Amino acid sequence: MKLRVGQGLDVHRWIAGRPLMLGGINIPHDQGLLGHSDADVLLHAIIDALLGGAGLGDIGRLFPDTDAAYAGIDSKLLLASVAEKVKSHNWRILNIDATVICQRPRLAPYMPLMAQTIANILNMEVTEVNIKATTTEKLGFTGRNEGVAAQAVALLIGMND
Repeated sequence: MKLRVGQGLDVHRWIAGRPLMLGGINIPHDQGLLGHSDADVLLHAIIDALLGGAGLGDIGRLFPDTDAAYAGIDSKLLLASVAEKVKSHNWRILNIDATVICQRPRLAPYMPLMAQTIANILNMEVTEVNIKATTTEKLGFTGRNEGVAAQAVALLIGMND
């Protein structure tokens, strides 16, 4: 049995006039996040954790922001693609643990739906996907409401051919 851990981190700044996508769902808010895709920091951190655990690089190499094909793309599609890539390299995802870091908005009401959405994309049980949120007590760029960060870890197990 071969176990591997991957970790991911993503950051995007706030921008007016764009929906806020986190964990694959639209969160009601007065701003969204700036990015080449839909800027879903949570899914991007999970993608990097999965790619890292499987030894398959990172989101920027797989989906470069210089490629117009990914402009405005729904990050759920990117996560589904990465899940297939991980599986095709004989890895199975055992669990995901992720944290969104922001002062606002309050995310507690949305975390169960985020976890369910991610579990559905990855074909996992919702109990295998844990989503948390925290503030930075008004410290740093997230505390000054300049943007949102997310970090994630993923545990993978190697599967026999």
